[in-house]
Amino acid sequence: MEEKTNAAFDEQNQGIVIDYEKGVKNPLLRNRRYVGTAEKIGYLLNDVAGSFNIGKYNDRFIYDIVKLDFNYLAIYTFFAGLWDTFNDTFIGVIVDRTRTRWGKFKPYMILCQIPLAILGLWYWFLPILFPNTSADYIPKLIFYCIFSIIAETGGTFTSIASTGFMATITPDPIERTGLITMARLLSGLVGEKIPELVFGLLLDLVNNNVLKWDRTKLFVSFGIGTAALSCAMSFYFFLVSQERVSQTIEKPSVMQGMKAIITNKPILLIALSEFLEGFAVSKSRTNYFIDVLGSATLQTIVGIPASPVSSISYAFVAPMRKKFSTKALWIMQDLWVDACWLVVFAIGSIGGMKNGLYKNKWVMCPLLAVEEVFEMCGYGLRNVIPSEMYNEAMDYCEWKNGYRAEAMTGVAKGLVKKLQGICMGSIQNIIMDKIGYVQGLQIGTQADSTKWWIFAMGTGIPIITGALGVVPMFFYDLNGKKRDQMYQELAARREAVRNAVENAKDADEVEKLAKAQLQGEYIQK
Repeated sequence: MEEKTNAAFDEQNQGIVIDYEKGVKNPLLRNRRYVGTAEKIGYLLNDVAGSFNIGKYNDRFIYDIVKLDFNYLAIYTFFAGLWDTFNDTFIGVIVDRTRTRWGKFKPYMILCQIPLAILGLWYWFLPILFPNTSADYIPKLIFYCIFSIIAETGGTFTSIASTGFMATITPDPIERTGLITMARLLSGLVGEKIPELVFGLLLDLVNNNVLKWDRTKLFVSFGIGTAALSCAMSFYFFLVSQERVSQTIEKPSVMQGMKAIITNKPILLIALSEFLEGFAVSKSRTNYFIDVLGSATLQTIVGIPASPVSSISYAFVAPMRKKFSTKALWIMQDLWVDACWLVVFAIGSIGGMKNGLYKNKWVMCPLLAVEEVFEMCGYGLRNVIPSEMYNEAMDYCEWKNGYRAEAMTGVAKGLVKKLQGICMGSIQNIIMDKIGYVQGLQIGTQADSTKWWIFAMGTGIPIITGALGVVPMFFYDLNGKKRDQMYQELAARREAVRNAVENAKDADEVEKLAKAQLQGEYIQK
């Protein structure tokens, strides 16, 4: 039996799958190409759009430009997180019960994208609307609250819809993995991170008075420009793409949506892993480069030697997938990255808070450059495997229950994590206050103890506090024979239902088929 399973895997990559139960070729499963050129370009642009921003500098924007009190941010994060958790549930139900001629997810992505982009521009206008105000200025705090809650609610519709859509763009798992790999590789090559690299250089020149530009206008112009271009790229993808994995004719009930979550072992394990990993106490490493080493551009320079390695690493994905299970690859890349950063933390901490090597850029920059090279060896796996595991979990739902519940499953995946994130988000803002971080100070002038904590929260502390996240993945079992069987049976079911609908004589017969399908009963030829 094991030999037949391996044969199924080998021939699947050539376009044919062996039915290991019967030992014959199954014509229902072929490595067919569903996604055309225009859609592939859109897929690539949408992937670029995800990181075509200066989000890495959001902390600096809030701390030094807008200036919002840390204690206020801690309180707001708590209540905003509660609202986020509550609205996820009913939005997930709405999306899962949507059936339109354009599909289940596409209407939300198209109708919400441009309004949300326009709304998002107001975020960057905060320092212009409230110039030279204190960190606890009430009108500024109220505006930030209202804006953030509205933007988050609308963003929930698009994020839930977009996540589900990615699992339905093609029914072929091999093509889907190929799309993910292509997009992640090419988006890095075409310059998805150009905005943050250019912005980091300009910010350094402004901070060091080489350029006599206004720092607020620099943030506002880059924030607005990248937001507009990012919106345009995603909108193009949503227009040219389509859903190809059919939903059940009948809409699943709320209880059926809940059942789909409870019985989906892969998604429960993924959610638990992210929840445990979410206990990591961290802050952006950008703060370390700015506040301790004195330059955001150093982060760019440190990453130069690793840049070609990150691109080359995608070549390892296909051969590694043939040799190791999805579970093994996920665990290996996670432990590898953790080990790299623990070495950096240990070396940088030599000498203690006051005289530690973490403050010496001539030691830390070469060390970080070496770390980046080693870490990027697994970059391709880290960008492809988790996404494919999530998509497999969506297919598992259909296989297990007879219907798909991408939206509710996506909500479940994030629900527990968000509840935990409510507390952690507040705690991390309080920590910034407790370590003595002073907002608006000239770069490099924070206290030594503050600098060490900034270094620690960007290197070792997140690894230590989030270490349990790897444990649930040891129990992930959607691999090998079980995975092959799932995709063979799904193909047969979809073919049988499609034929039954085409041969139905009247609406009553279609309705009966819809109800049978929703109950997990399938029409066999």
